[in-house]
Amino acid sequence: MGLCAPVAHAARPMITDDARIVDAKACQVESWARKNHGGTEFWAVPACNFTGNLELTLGGGRLRDDGNPSTTDTVLQGKTVLKPLQTNGWGIGLAAGTVRHSLAAEGRDWYAYVPASFSFKDDRVVLHANLGWMREHATQRNHVTWGLGSETQLSERTWLIAETFSQNQGRPYYQLGLRHWIVPGHVQVDTTFGNRFGSRSDTQWISIGLRLLSAPFLP
Repeated sequence: MGLCAPVAHAARPMITDDARIVDAKACQVESWARKNHGGTEFWAVPACNFTGNLELTLGGGRLRDDGNPSTTDTVLQGKTVLKPLQTNGWGIGLAAGTVRHSLAAEGRDWYAYVPASFSFKDDRVVLHANLGWMREHATQRNHVTWGLGSETQLSERTWLIAETFSQNQGRPYYQLGLRHWIVPGHVQVDTTFGNRFGSRSDTQWISIGLRLLSAPFLP
């Protein structure tokens, strides 16, 4: 979870994950571009649920820092739901994965976390909480990760996204954005603005994303 592990991805554009997975026997592709101070990122992250309660994700991103060669990150993650989220109820899941950075000759970052979600007002407001662990290969250090987020329905197809999260010591990050369904349940676009609390423009970012979801394709 956090800036270097895009899959702690809940549904785009959130970084704080939810206690939900792709529908059984269906797939999705999340893609986005993100402009950071002095660089850009381009991501495509497909995920499928072949068995009914195990979402498998394999994707990657191309990162460009001004004045430096481009690098590539790859992500592999598995996620399951332990208690399905119900309307006006709660749900909980478990996810674990690894991120490989092309700058590292060997080794990967490893992470695991527990996402919990809480539904209010007939699903018009949904809150998410994450607690997890990450092993950073570059420093050989372990980190506690956490996130708190909310989805608030503004209209039939549009949602307001707000969250705060961190995976290191120091001030946490925040992100605000909008999610809009062009085709409900199948085609979604989003945009966000984020920064670190108490920081200036050198840590802020903006992003735009596209999410495509399939209908079930297996009997």
